[in-house]
Parts: sequence; C-alpha cells; structure tokens
Amino acid sequence: MRAGRLLSLLLLLQNRGRMTADELAAELEVSVRTVYRDVQALVAAGVPVYGEPGHEGGYALLDGYRTRLTGLTEAEARTLFLAGLPGPAAELGMGPVLAAAELKLEAALPVALQDHARRIRECFHLDAPAWYRQADEVPHLQAVAAAVWERRAVRVRYRRWHAPQEVERRLEPYGIVLKGGRWYIVARSGDDLRTYRIGQILDLEPLDETFDPPADFDLARHWQAHTAQLQDRLWQGEAEIRISPAGITRLQDVAAQAVLDGVNQGEPEPGGWRRAVIPIETFDHAEAELLRLGPEVEVLTPPELRERIATSARTMATLYN
Repeated sequence: MRAGRLLSLLLLLQNRGRMTADELAAELEVSVRTVYRDVQALVAAGVPVYGEPGHEGGYALLDGYRTRLTGLTEAEARTLFLAGLPGPAAELGMGPVLAAAELKLEAALPVALQDHARRIRECFHLDAPAWYRQADEVPHLQAVAAAVWERRAVRVRYRRWHAPQEVERRLEPYGIVLKGGRWYIVARSGDDLRTYRIGQILDLEPLDETFDPPADFDLARHWQAHTAQLQDRLWQGEAEIRISPAGITRLQDVAAQAVLDGVNQGEPEPGGWRRAVIPIETFDHAEAELLRLGPEVEVLTPPELRERIATSARTMATLYN
C-alpha cells in the first residue's frame, strides 16, 4: 500500500508541480508527518525531490525529471469507465482508486494534453439525480457491486410494492444500472431475468456459488429493451385536454416525453391554447398529475377523468371559502 502511495505522491509532483506538505496530505488522505516520511523515502530511492521553505515553498521535482511508472492496476483500469461519474464511483467504493487511476493517466499524457484534460474536468460536471428527488439510501450497493464483479450469487431480503411486501430471493447479478440517481440491479432469479431496485434490498448474503451470464448478454442493450417495454406497459389509456401556454411551459419540467409529444402534436387554439390527446397511466395518476397544472389545463375526455378533476376542484374551493 505504501508503494502505491509513494507513486501517487511522485505523480502528483510530476503533474502539478510544486505542492506543499499540507496539499499533498489532503490529496493522499494521510497526515503531514506521513508526507515527510514518504518524501524522505523517495529521496533515498534516488528520486530528485527537493523542498523549499517559506510561504511560497513546498516540494517539487528537478526540472526535466519524469517517471515512467504509470502502469494501471486492475482495479484502477476498471474504474476508468467511471471517470465521468466521481459521485457514483465513490458510492461503489471506488473513489480513491479512481483518483489514483486518473492521476496515472494524466501523468502518461503530453504536457499540452494534461492542461486540456484538466480544463475539461474543471468545465463539465455530471449530476445524475433528477431535480427535487432524494437519492436512495443504498447500504448494500458495494456488496452488490462485488457480487456482480465476482459473478457470485447472493441471497437477498427484498421489499417490493405489492403483497407480500417482503420476499427472499436468490439472485445471480448480471449488472448494475444508475438511472435518475437510483441504483438498479439486473439479476436472474430462477428462470427470470428481472430488475431490482438496490435501495429496496433489506439484507444481503453472498453465497459460495458462482455463475456465468449468457455469452450474448449485453447490459446496455438489455436495459434499453427493458425501459422500452416498461414504457409500453405504462400507458393504459388516453385523455383529450386543452392546455394553456403557461401549462405547456410548466409541463416541460414534470411530464414524461410521451405526454410532451402528445401536446406538441396537438392543434393550436386562440390565445395560444392547444388541444391535444395525451397518454395516461391510470385515472388516479392522471388526476394527480393534471391537478398540478391548476387552471392551465382542462380535461375534455374521458368523462370519468373530467368528473374526478371537477370533484377535486369543487372540494378544494370549499376548503378555501
């Protein structure tokens, strides 16, 4: 472990130039005293590190010195696929490994490309969770990730939405997906390949059983097909509405793409209003979603949905009279 830290210290000085002991300690997550000992070890090994005292001082390498010790470990190479996702990488327990891999990769680049890579990192940031949604608590995420990587079966106690709510399953986890700030596992249970929300796993026990996914299994392709099937099953009916310009604007932030497509294909009316046919899930869901738009939307059909919203509106008016 110390050898890896010494290499990280050397690469930090090579990539960033002069750094103070405090800065090095913060990057390496060690004490300043440990930095002093590591610098002494590098000097004893023949690495030309020198220190300068004072406010503008710090440690640096002699001009022109560059190490070729940039080989990536297996774990670091794996985490390069998460280089754009530092938050999820940390949740998976790979944060420090990712940092070390990025440092080695940066050291292997020409100086001009190093500057370009730093600029990209400074200018772009990915925030995966959707607005106004709290990310799941996922205490078993790292155990699930280990099972996926090791191709090891697990036994879980899982909370689902319908009765019985708590069930026990033996899973063969094929892969993990991060969607809208929520973690999912694609796993085989018996003869079925299903998707489970990792935040709903109550207990997890790794088993002494390994497995091999089908040779033709592709996680990205499977997920794309799964979400397409989910969308097809989601919409159970249609509603005809009139919606105002303000309602259309507000809809952009809250509605599914299929609903927005229906509105965009609607017929213009005077005053900027639009008459459109939109897909709906259930009457309960459609009522709740359309009531969010208040007087900016009018349901024309089906009559049952129109009457439900009218009843809710009368009840609200009574409360405020």
